[in-house]
Amino acid sequence: MNYVNILNVAVLDNPTAFVNPFQFEITFECTQQLQEDLEWRVVYVGNHEDNAYDQVLEELSVGPVPVGINRFVLQTSVGMYSLTSFNSLNQLFIYLFLQDQMPIIY
Repeated sequence: MNYVNILNVAVLDNPTAFVNPFQFEITFECTQQLQEDLEWRVVYVGNHEDNAYDQVLEELSVGPVPVGINRFVLQTSVGMYSLTSFNSLNQLFIYLFLQDQMPIIY
């Protein structure tokens, strides 16, 4: 049984320039009281074949989380261009991770 269900992740300010911050409005449901805060992480994946290009853009702790539907906006800085594999610029991904490391891919 899941204690947290992701209901929606809206990408705000989309489309935007490559140098602008990423903004996400995250809506989730908490079905039971949680013992710990939820840990969120935004990882910019610069090359899907080599995690050496991955960049953690933001780490955020949200809590205490009440039971019910919750929403927050997460804004991150952009990644460092020098760590981007320019051979794969058309294949960039963003991952959002929950505390249990369950990925939600955007």
